[in-house]
Amino acid sequence: MVISKVPIVFAFDHNLIFPACVSISSLLSSAKDSTFYDIYILYPEEDACFDVSPFERLQDRFKNYSIHFLPVNLFGGAYEVRGVTKPTYYRLVIPEIIKHYDKVIYADVDIIFRLDLSKIYDVDMSDYYLAATYDLCMNIDEGWRRYVKEELHMEPGRYMQAGFIIMNSKKIREDGLVSVFVGMVEDKYKFQDQDILNIVCAEKIKILPWEYNMTDYSFYYANRQPELLQNYANSDVQTALNTGNLHYNGHKPWKKYSVNYDIWWEFYRKSPFYDNHYYFEFFYSRLNEHDNLSLWKRIKILVRFFVFGRRKAI
Repeated sequence: MVISKVPIVFAFDHNLIFPACVSISSLLSSAKDSTFYDIYILYPEEDACFDVSPFERLQDRFKNYSIHFLPVNLFGGAYEVRGVTKPTYYRLVIPEIIKHYDKVIYADVDIIFRLDLSKIYDVDMSDYYLAATYDLCMNIDEGWRRYVKEELHMEPGRYMQAGFIIMNSKKIREDGLVSVFVGMVEDKYKFQDQDILNIVCAEKIKILPWEYNMTDYSFYYANRQPELLQNYANSDVQTALNTGNLHYNGHKPWKKYSVNYDIWWEFYRKSPFYDNHYYFEFFYSRLNEHDNLSLWKRIKILVRFFVFGRRKAI
């Protein structure tokens, strides 16, 4: 059997160790027998609370991987917004940190992988810096399209989502882009490194099938305005909905109810990290959640149900 070796990089601090464990477990559990993942985890060097020991549990279940922990001491003055901290910028320097690969995958840790990545890793990127899916919200919503045009000075409709990308590290190194990326991290972009990658790489971004990075808005448009997906899905919509990778870029299912939260918890339940007490307490504490809602929130729920829900049914 021919083994496909796929390098994949994650970047986070100690606050995201738990979801990272679940994400990586889903990655390994969805792998083909012929896929071997070479995993790299970038974390802040000064993060004294970063504990690598939880990841040892992966050994109890999986053999098709290796894992490396690399401390990073960069971006002290980088712009932070919406609680997204400096490890988000680490993806910008991957080509210089991991030099022995000409091509690598980067992924956020709030992704549940339902697809093997060996096939997409082999995509031809000779003429591209990055490969990524479209960001549906940024490309469809008129307000965000104006942001892309007026503040990023980009053509609306071509904005990519940076939570799952394939990097042509060799070409990025050859063209000296890492220094360009780093020179922009103190600029106040609303979507930080994602905006930087879109601006710098612009016309040299290869579009991946939607199923590899389905954000919360993917399901909003699929259910509310499916006709808008035809220009951005680049894959069979129903297949993507049923089996695609889920990117929880909005509400986090390990904190509160979110789009497809049940799928995240099912992967957690089947992972080596499952704790039945934690699982029980999370759901038990929410049994009476609606009973404790304020009057205003109850009214909003009723309006959504009887106005927006009824409008959709009609």
